[in-house]
Amino acid sequence: MSLAVRVIPCLDVDAGRVVKGVNFENLRDAGDPVELAGTYDAGGADELTFLDVTASSGDRETTFDVVRRTADQVFIPLTVGGGVRTADDVDRLLRAGADKVGVNTAAIARPGLIGEIAERFGRQVLVLSADVRRVRGADAPTPSGFEVTTHGGRRGTGIDALEWCERAARLGAGEILLNSMDADGTRQGFDLELIGAVRARVEVPLIASGGAGAVEHFAPAVAAGADAVLAATVFHFGEFTIADVKESLRAAGHPVR
Repeated sequence: MSLAVRVIPCLDVDAGRVVKGVNFENLRDAGDPVELAGTYDAGGADELTFLDVTASSGDRETTFDVVRRTADQVFIPLTVGGGVRTADDVDRLLRAGADKVGVNTAAIARPGLIGEIAERFGRQVLVLSADVRRVRGADAPTPSGFEVTTHGGRRGTGIDALEWCERAARLGAGEILLNSMDADGTRQGFDLELIGAVRARVEVPLIASGGAGAVEHFAPAVAAGADAVLAATVFHFGEFTIADVKESLRAAGHPVR
């Protein structure tokens, strides 16, 4: 029997508040993370993802405080990412109440970090967050036409996204949070080509992120290969509910909790 598809609200947090923009720019306030987390827990979310979008330059203690308060309010798995550079950072987040920890930029800079975290805490704790953009044309820097980026999609790395996801899974990443930077905040639907391309290269669970704007957008992402679907804006501003998404998935023949 197929595993149930997970529906995951994402809390992008800046200085202790949930924010949301388009392509990670023009951020606007979307509420208190602890309050929203409680609402989503009660509303049937399968997990929560908490991303500190300014962790590299902000006050990290703010993050730990919000994680602690959020973990006290919810009873579903909590993934926290943003500014994680060492295995000790992972240890602190787990002690603060996180169940899983996302890594991105630090793993790109030093891929060995993936193995260190997986060996110390178990690969089920480690989520690779891959921010991916399309790079087409004769001068595209990657064979697949998909490139891993940093700094919210604004800085290219020259690393092929499909090869990176495959390598990270081999090194010990327990699942992959696949963020389409082209689709992020556009509300035009998930990048199905990207999801399918990564699915063909990895066996670990795949979380689709970026582009959700209607309940009809989620089932195609699962059909393309996603094990879980993540969204932010549409949930934060009450455009539809987690229950609406699950009903749409169920109607399309996908098992949900």
